[in-house]
Amino acid sequence: MANLPTGIVSHTRRVQSLYKKALRSLEDWYDRREVFRYQAVLMRQRFEENRNVKDMRVANSIVELGEEELFQKAHWLPKKFPLSPGGVAYQREVIPPDWIIDHWHPLEKAQYPEYFAKRELRKKEFIREYEKKYGKASVVPHH
Repeated sequence: MANLPTGIVSHTRRVQSLYKKALRSLEDWYDRREVFRYQAVLMRQRFEENRNVKDMRVANSIVELGEEELFQKAHWLPKKFPLSPGGVAYQREVIPPDWIIDHWHPLEKAQYPEYFAKRELRKKEFIREYEKKYGKASVVPHH
């Protein structure tokens, strides 16, 4: 199962997430490394100014204002990593299912005799273990 955050997110985690998203947003806007680093230092200073706020109501309102500012200043075409969802190479490589090999021509299978001999043994072993765990499949007569 995917490791998706569920439930309540702590204030610290919200601030960390906002900081990372803000850095990614700066990368979208500034392609020259030195300009990006300068802007990143300025942005980090803004986070440091509010680091020691003890009142959680004030801290939450600051985070909400930061999230709103991030939304308002988002780049119109954000960069995406190639293999991430929305990236140009996301799910590009299609991995064929295992049963495709069962449909190979006998001459193709003859090129790899050890592999297919072991494959047949493992398929029989899998069926045996499955039937041991769940029982034999019952055949329902058609009417």
